[in-house]
Amino acid sequence: MPRFFSLYRNTARTPERDNVEQILITSALPYANGSIHLGHLVEYIQTDILVRFFKLTGRDAVYMCADDTHGTPIEVKARQQGIRPEDLVSLYHEEHQKDFSDFHIKFDCFYSTNSPENQHHSELIFARLRDRGHIVKRPVAQYYCEKDERFLPDRFIKGTCPNCGTQDQYGDVCEACGTAYTPTDLADPHCALCGTAPVIRESVHYFFTLGAYEQFLREWVASPGRLQPEIRKFIENWFHEGLRDWDISRDGPYFGFKIPGEENKYFYVWLDAPIGYIATTQKFCETSGRDFASYWLDSKSQIYHVIGKDIVYFHTLFWPAMLQGAGYSLPTRVLVHGFLTINGEKMSKSRGTFINARDYLNHLDPQYLRYYYAAKLGAQPDDLDLNLDDFATRVNAELINKIANLVSRVVPFVNKNFSARLRQLPPGCDALIAEMLNRVPAVRQNYEAMEFSRAVQEIVAISDVANKYFQDSVPWDLVKTDSGAAQDVCTLALNSCRTVTALIKPILPRFAADVERILRIPELRFDDAARFDLVDHEVGPFERLVERVDPKKVKAMVGG
Repeated sequence: MPRFFSLYRNTARTPERDNVEQILITSALPYANGSIHLGHLVEYIQTDILVRFFKLTGRDAVYMCADDTHGTPIEVKARQQGIRPEDLVSLYHEEHQKDFSDFHIKFDCFYSTNSPENQHHSELIFARLRDRGHIVKRPVAQYYCEKDERFLPDRFIKGTCPNCGTQDQYGDVCEACGTAYTPTDLADPHCALCGTAPVIRESVHYFFTLGAYEQFLREWVASPGRLQPEIRKFIENWFHEGLRDWDISRDGPYFGFKIPGEENKYFYVWLDAPIGYIATTQKFCETSGRDFASYWLDSKSQIYHVIGKDIVYFHTLFWPAMLQGAGYSLPTRVLVHGFLTINGEKMSKSRGTFINARDYLNHLDPQYLRYYYAAKLGAQPDDLDLNLDDFATRVNAELINKIANLVSRVVPFVNKNFSARLRQLPPGCDALIAEMLNRVPAVRQNYEAMEFSRAVQEIVAISDVANKYFQDSVPWDLVKTDSGAAQDVCTLALNSCRTVTALIKPILPRFAADVERILRIPELRFDDAARFDLVDHEVGPFERLVERVDPKKVKAMVGG
């Protein structure tokens, strides 16, 4: 008879029920001066998996992101290409959206920081902080290029990091150690446009008095579950060094929002960039009929930021202080991941391992990368290594030979021998079903904790049980003597496939959609993993789900 193992049902509330859990999740905004690469995709795939899991377990989760479109790098690249900054960001916005879509990354809203909503909230936050006395003006000495006749903020100046000594760093933050500083802190500075040594000139800038929020920030950072322990310890070092006032203005010419009341002063990109989370949410609410206030103006929603460890300073100090001072909702959690290495080393153009999203897609199935990243991602901010040999081996061994294998074997057999029909579950199979379903709570817990690699291990283990059962039952022999018993073996096997598919769906949404179509079942929710009631049911014709990874294509991708 049909079975539904209620012990393992998801008890989370669904959007149709009252007081549904509302979660807003963001990824860091991709910068609109270049293509998405495999390093970026670690974060967007990681976040997409989390959002899909939340949605499949009944949470009202929304995924917000936008292109980060202001600042000197945009201006520099547009100048190099002889086009307007607005045209440059428009080109990359279209490219980014296409790349994300082709990797099955699904935003509820993907917007731009160069928007009226973002300008409104940037000006409002600035005004509120100023009214509280936490914006001050003071003269600053800064670099000026006499050849180009302009001040040199941020990416217009290069030099040696004052903290770690890494050369060829820009004037705002070190890409090697993550330290934020002012351009005049750099050693051996030179103009990024012409290469000449700059001179010092004075200009009046606006500063955010971050130190006024130290006690609040200490308490916020220490809140249980807010940050990973490793990140909390890292931030303690910054508290120990003392929080410095933050220069939030730049002299023109500058591509960004002009500061109200000023002729030639603009908001620094790192002021308006995170405000893009708010602006994107407003855009989403305007188009979907949602309540904007429930996300950012009161405490009804949880707010998760998923970021790389290179921008921790901005997201755990500047950002929450700005929100607190301006009266917006605070992030519930900031989840930090590590960097991507390829074959144990930093991505390198000379070695062919600086791989853009489109380069990958021109050679390989995006599902391979989604699976491999998930199989290696944990909740700690550790670096993730994409070993290309292991990539091919693991995807073929687990995704192809185990997860996809059972559907690929059973459906053609059912179509051929039983006119595409399932019958009933075989007698005495409760223990086998329980063996598989006993792992479902661990899958859920690991998804919840962002321990995706552990979730994958459990799913593969369930797949192993199902594959072994089908192989040991030898239905190709059994059908010759007891057709009904062989049909029942296939019925249990395809119910197991549904369980595995429901569990892997956050990671492989296209694979899940294909299985749903082949099995002729409704869209799966996470709690469908506990159902073994697919009986007296007709399945559809088989279609290939995922091809094996071809090592030759991997080699071609890196120019081999």
